[in-house]
Amino acid sequence: MPNDFADARLAGIAGAIAEPARARMLCCLMDGHARTSTELAVVGEISPSTASVHLARLKEQQLVQVLAQGKHRYYSLAGAEVASALEALMRLAGMEQPRFAPTTPDRLRHARTCYDHMAGAVAVGMHDFMARNNWLGAVVEGESAYLLSDKGTAALTGLGLDPDPLRKTRRRFACACIDWSERRPHLGGALGAAMLALLLKKGWVERELDSRALAITREGRRQFKRVFEIDA
Repeated sequence: MPNDFADARLAGIAGAIAEPARARMLCCLMDGHARTSTELAVVGEISPSTASVHLARLKEQQLVQVLAQGKHRYYSLAGAEVASALEALMRLAGMEQPRFAPTTPDRLRHARTCYDHMAGAVAVGMHDFMARNNWLGAVVEGESAYLLSDKGTAALTGLGLDPDPLRKTRRRFACACIDWSERRPHLGGALGAAMLALLLKKGWVERELDSRALAITREGRRQFKRVFEIDA
């Protein structure tokens, strides 16, 4: 019966949330930033091995999602619906939503390179704008890989970036790369590298000497606001 299935599903979700360590993990992730299982183990006051078991339970109930990046696996809430439900429960419990407190120096946190693509708060803002405005197509399940929509292709072509040659390389075309200071995704892959090259060519950003930091130029601040709606 559909109602029986709904009841069982609700009970499973409630049971996953009810365990104190899992509840602490979920509350920690309410700030919208991803974390590793080791970090969540500290939050849950449990061992890393126990944290892995708890996170598997939360993932089974579709409360969290995981993004593998190199040797790390980053966990975040599975979606806006999960965040809304947890926020309602936190209000009932009289709790305040936790706030993310990064420790990265401001200069590097704002804009920097991540290998050959752009990272930092500005890069995360660009990624969010592209996702929000449907420049990026559906994520390929389990691979954190992006497709570029027709709208995105047209927009990037208008900026002077031709995506077609990038699709023919052996490198992954576009993917989410978790930003280590913001703990939210910026754009990686061949497209991310091409975006950084374009921004440098246009003079929107400049490399700082002997540093990974990127300086946003006066023209860059104007263009980031115009194109990506970012106060850079």
